[in-house]
Amino acid sequence: MAHEEFDGVMEALDDVLDAERTALLNGNLDEVGRLLERKETLIDQLAELEDGARDPLEALNTKIKRNQLLLDHALEGIRSVARRLATLRRVRSSLDTYDEHGTRQTIDMTADGVVEKRA
Repeated sequence: MAHEEFDGVMEALDDVLDAERTALLNGNLDEVGRLLERKETLIDQLAELEDGARDPLEALNTKIKRNQLLLDHALEGIRSVARRLATLRRVRSSLDTYDEHGTRQTIDMTADGVVEKRA
C-alpha cells in the first residue's frame, strides 16, 4: 500500500510542477502562489513516505530546479520593472544637470501647488 501511495503523491507532485511551469511561462504569478501550498503539502507527504525509488525523485528534482530557474527570472523581471518605475518617478520630480567641471546638480521639479490667476 505504501508503494501505491508513494506513486500517487509522485504523480500529483509531477502534475503540480507542470502546472507551476505553465503558470510561470504565462506570467501568472497568482496561480504560482496558489500552487505553492499544494506543492508544499505534497512534498511533506513525500518526505513521510519512505521508498527506495530514486529515479522518480531525480525526475522531480529536475523539474523543481527548472521551475526555480523560471521563478528566479520572473522575480528579476519584476525587480527590473520596479527599478525602471523608480527611475521614471525620479525623472518626473527632478532634473540632473552637469556644469562645465562635470559636477552634477539636481534641480527639484516639484510644483508648489499655487496657481495665480490674472484677469
